[in-house]
Amino acid sequence: MMAGIRVAVVDDHPLFREGVARSLSEIDGFDIIAEGSSKDDAIRIAESLKPDVMLMDISMPGGGLEAIVPILDVAPSQKIIMLTVSEDGDDVTTALDRGATGYVLKGVGARALADVIRAVASGERYVAPTLSAKLLSSRSPSVSGKSGLISNLTPREKEVLQLVAAGMSNKHVAIELDLQEKTVKHHMTQIMTKLGVANRTEAAMVLRDARES
Repeated sequence: MMAGIRVAVVDDHPLFREGVARSLSEIDGFDIIAEGSSKDDAIRIAESLKPDVMLMDISMPGGGLEAIVPILDVAPSQKIIMLTVSEDGDDVTTALDRGATGYVLKGVGARALADVIRAVASGERYVAPTLSAKLLSSRSPSVSGKSGLISNLTPREKEVLQLVAAGMSNKHVAIELDLQEKTVKHHMTQIMTKLGVANRTEAAMVLRDARES
C-alpha cells in the first residue's frame, strides 16, 4: 500500500485542530503524524518529524508568520500551508514571501482542504481564489511594468497562465487543456522565468495588468 501524505496540524485552538486532524485522517491517503499549538511546536515538529505538509495558523503563540523562516532554516524542504481566518493581503504576501506554499481560509471543507494538501505535496503553490483576486486588485509594485512581457509567452503558455489566473490548480489546468500535469508545471516554470516573477500570483498580476493596459 502506498504511504499516505504525512501531515502536521499546528493551531492553538484544540477543538479546531483536533477536528481538522480527525477529518483528514478519515480521508484515504493522509497520515496525521503530529499536532502542535505554537511557533515552537511547529519548529520542533518540522525539525524532528519532517512532515510532508504542515498546516499552521497565523494567530497562535509566537505567531505563525514568524515561524515560517525558522521552520525552513531547520527543514528547508518543508511545505507549509497557512490555515487561517485572516484575509488580510499583507498576511498573504508575507506568508508567501517567507516561503509558505499555500494559504487557505478556515471555512474550507475537509475534501477541498485535502485537494489543496495533495496539490502542495506534489509541488504546487496554492492561494484561495478569493484572496488571489484581492491580491490582483491591489497590484503589487513588484510586478508593475511587466505587462509587456506577456508577448514573450507562447500561445500555450498564455492559455496556461489564463487558467492559473482564474484560480485553477496545475491538475485542473492539465485536465482543461488535455495535458500531463508535469507538462503544466514545466509551462509554469517557463512562464515565471519569462515574466521575471517568483510565484503564480505574481504571474497572474502581470496578466491582469496586460489586460487593463
